[in-house]
Amino acid sequence: MLDLLWACIPVVIMIVIYIRWTDDKLTLFYALARMLIQLILIGYVLTYIFTSDSPYLVILILSVMLVSASVIALRPMRHKQKSLYLKAFISITLGGLFTLVMIIFGVLNLNPWYEPKFLIPLAGMIFANSMNAVSIAAERYESEMERNGTYIDARATAYTASLIPIINALFAVGLVSLPGMMTGQILSGVDPLIAVRYQMMVMLMILGSAGISVAIYLILLKDK
Repeated sequence: MLDLLWACIPVVIMIVIYIRWTDDKLTLFYALARMLIQLILIGYVLTYIFTSDSPYLVILILSVMLVSASVIALRPMRHKQKSLYLKAFISITLGGLFTLVMIIFGVLNLNPWYEPKFLIPLAGMIFANSMNAVSIAAERYESEMERNGTYIDARATAYTASLIPIINALFAVGLVSLPGMMTGQILSGVDPLIAVRYQMMVMLMILGSAGISVAIYLILLKDK
């Protein structure tokens, strides 16, 4: 654990810059504290879940993940109407679960389908990326509408902006970066070609789920 202190050095530098350049002196510390506590707790929780054989427990975990994602997605927005949380929840749920079903039944053919050690990490990747994309789209859409933009123009700008990180990742994968899942498999001795296939699956599911979730969110905003 003490070796992790080396990873804190770049973070400390970044925090100093962040505090000097912005008026926000709490968000980063709060985020880091939450990250540490959540990861420690989830380590113990996953140890229990992975030995469980209950689909109801897995469904409960997925539900908590979806509710949390929908709340966190709207964190950057200045004006948070309660109806927006429902729209975020619906969009991430529909886009994320649709993609997750395609993966577990179409690509992996999990048996049983609720195998926790596969389902929960995959759901986490899907929901997290959908959450981030919806978050960017929500903030950008709000900014465009505050400039008296039309719904069509705001929708196009928000949709394009929300997919920039994922599209950049598509361009960079294999050229600039080897993603975590692929790197982990290679380090564990898996054939690189097999690792590549799994990474393709991950990139496709992230792009699909994020794109669908954002589209649903922006469609729901039309009648706001």
